Amino acid sequence: MFNSIIGSGLGVMNFSICVVTSIILGFVVAYLHMKTTRSNQNFINTLVILPVLVTVVILLVNGNLGTSVAVVGAFSLVRFRSIPGNSKEILDVFFAMAIGLAVGTGYIAFAIIFTLITSVLSIMLYKFKFGINKLKGRILKISIPEDLDYENVFEDIFKKYTDEVVLQQAKTINMGSMFELTYLVNLKSDISQKELIDDIRVKNGNLKVVLTHEIDNREAL
Repeated sequence: MFNSIIGSGLGVMNFSICVVTSIILGFVVAYLHMKTTRSNQNFINTLVILPVLVTVVILLVNGNLGTSVAVVGAFSLVRFRSIPGNSKEILDVFFAMAIGLAVGTGYIAFAIIFTLITSVLSIMLYKFKFGINKLKGRILKISIPEDLDYENVFEDIFKKYTDEVVLQQAKTINMGSMFELTYLVNLKSDISQKELIDDIRVKNGNLKVVLTHEIDNREAL
């Protein structure tokens, strides 16, 4: 079942089967990515085309050690010039490359089954929200003077307005004259956001306070 179709030679028919299969499976990966995460058109198109490119490269170097080394050297010179991708984007890039490798070596049935199993697993993890942090809430950013003890100054406010709060980041701004604190907060259901912000402004000297909407769960790598 998992025998390679190019064991006895490539040929036009086997080449066509490999290319068409990689295109179809590339569309599967791209569609799956669209349904499970935010994405842009360029990245979706990349997921469709990437398996085909990898398949063609593997077909070209199949059985030729010298050509394989040359291709590896060429790919090692490639550098991504875009912004860092999140973990799901990088995962799907590897997914597409794995499909291209499997199809390029002629293991069509293996590539199809592998794609189906991985797709079902990805959908199940997405549907059941596996791994999502229980602390679902907002991002709260507070600017304070540098001489203010930020570790305890807002403790009474957080007890009044939140069920849970985690300090994510503390950094200096304005050439070290101020701190910007970033909190992950789970707000109580019956509180007034305006009253929360007003109480914080009393503590931080009426400096900048930012309360975002729901947290974006994208993880950058």
